[in-house]
Amino acid sequence: MVRDPGRPLRADAQRNREKILSAAVRIFAEEGLNAHLERIAKEAGVGTGTLYRNFPTRELLIEAAYRKELARLCDAAPELLAALPPREAMRVWLGRFMDYANAKLGMADALRGVVASGVNPYAQSHEMIQDALSLLMDAAVTAGVIRSDISATDMFAALTGIALASGKPEQREQADRLLDLTLDGLSAGSGR
Repeated sequence: MVRDPGRPLRADAQRNREKILSAAVRIFAEEGLNAHLERIAKEAGVGTGTLYRNFPTRELLIEAAYRKELARLCDAAPELLAALPPREAMRVWLGRFMDYANAKLGMADALRGVVASGVNPYAQSHEMIQDALSLLMDAAVTAGVIRSDISATDMFAALTGIALASGKPEQREQADRLLDLTLDGLSAGSGR
């Protein structure tokens, strides 16, 4: 029996769903499109029936796992701003962007399979990331800690370049140095 998407999940069912999605992100990133769904269920600590009730097809699971990572990244922006000064919040978020990019690159084969099935998991990702980045940058500009002449679009392009050049887990130290360099270049008083 497939889960009715219009019906809210019980708390234990929601926990199981979250465990499945977390395991799916890790395993699809490691193994790509051919990852065994049984392994994902086992890693999540659920039965295969539970996995298939939530995600009747591989494509639905891949799409949901990707969207979960995207939402986690974007939802972090206001949470970080509530807890940290704007520049520090932005730097932490930039590190999380690299984690997201790493997971996305690891899931590239699986995501291509989803796109080939006619589903576009990226439909709103660019806009969501830009909104989160704009929120962080606006707070940092208001606080006077970064320049106001750099747009979120420019910053997203820089982040994408860093992710493509240094997005693998073994390149994380280099990515962190490049993020620091980029943030230093944004500092109020630098530039023109």
